[in-house]
Amino acid sequence: MKKILYVILDGVGDRPIAALDGQTPLAAARTPNLDRLAREGRMGLVQTVGPGIAPESDVAVLAMLGYDPRIYHAGRGPLEALGAGLPFREGDLALRGNFATLGAGRRIVDRRVGRNLTSQEAQQLAEAVNSQVRLAAAAASFALRATVGHRCVVVFYPKEGKLSASITNTDPAYARVGGLGVARAVAGTEVEECRPLDDSPEAWVAAELVNEFTRKAQEVLEEHEVNARRRAAGSLPANGILVRDAGDHLPAVPPLAQRFGVRLACVVEMPVERGIARYLGMDIVEIAPGAGYRAWAARALEAIDAYDGLYLHLKGPDEPGHDGDWERKLASIEQIDAEFFGPLQAAAPQEWLWAVTADHATPCEVRGHSADPVPLLVAGSGSDGRARFTEAEAAGGTLGMLQGTQVLPLLVEMASAVGPGGPAQTAPADPGG
Repeated sequence: MKKILYVILDGVGDRPIAALDGQTPLAAARTPNLDRLAREGRMGLVQTVGPGIAPESDVAVLAMLGYDPRIYHAGRGPLEALGAGLPFREGDLALRGNFATLGAGRRIVDRRVGRNLTSQEAQQLAEAVNSQVRLAAAAASFALRATVGHRCVVVFYPKEGKLSASITNTDPAYARVGGLGVARAVAGTEVEECRPLDDSPEAWVAAELVNEFTRKAQEVLEEHEVNARRRAAGSLPANGILVRDAGDHLPAVPPLAQRFGVRLACVVEMPVERGIARYLGMDIVEIAPGAGYRAWAARALEAIDAYDGLYLHLKGPDEPGHDGDWERKLASIEQIDAEFFGPLQAAAPQEWLWAVTADHATPCEVRGHSADPVPLLVAGSGSDGRARFTEAEAAGGTLGMLQGTQVLPLLVEMASAVGPGGPAQTAPADPGG
């Protein structure tokens, strides 16, 4: 069986941009290493979660690892808590959070504090909220943990009984559709009130706790010395917390190795991907925070021999897409090609099966996730003669249109195939659901 190198380029998919003569950032970027894989491989498109669904990362990553999120999704909150190492058990309430900049009333100035809040600053802010906020809406405590940059996670612990995740977000950029977290096409500009989605006491109490936490956390953050320093330096203050994607349990899930018969380890840095790895029973290959792409390539080469393959999640293209910055997105793609794929291709043995795709598209014109299909490239199991790794080239590839849950089973089939013909060009059905 060939080793599987499964690489997610977060948010790499995009739409044509006039300033790039109608090309996408991926098409306009200089990517000789990815293009070499494209010439040697086969391509197609992936609808990561489903038509019309602009998924959040947790929903999309579960699907891309072969798990239908409609069956196995637990809410991003518990996965973030698992990734951040916070205790969580059934009946607790976990939510993903953003430190944000708030103006007068409930107005949101910036959902991500200008993207320059350091992890150290966020940790100091979280410590202050943990030490100074006490909840009175119900007998419950909480733990807030800063993770990476502006990102955080909060878990509420009821002293008796359970809390329900049937509540709305306070972050207006995301909604819940059929229990899944999805990006709104048009984000609101004010902090939303958390509301129960059913009449259960557990949901009403959960909503009250979230609203009280939101209000009291803002009071603490507004006066914190970190924000005083940031204001003095001309930076936006992190004076509020937006939460979303509540979860109150983790559904039982078959481990990935048992489900697909392969041992994949994860090279990931964000808490949600780390949480998903732990949820699915996958080893995490540690990478230093802020490590460059050459270090990611070196780590992959070191680690892959111990497993049947690796899943690597590179965040680079997503943030520029959120910021509407096509120049930075293009530069990120070129950097990944030169500093990650270049060294890997130079050192990798011939028997690897390479897979490159995305968990979702983040078009610069949308400034958020979209429902657009994303390109998929698989090299090491035949060629369909496409010239470059781009959205348009992928649309003409022989793999056709796949669903996210079909990708990993297809890779396992290809890696296990014997002979030059490889497997059939039709993707297998999603096992188990």
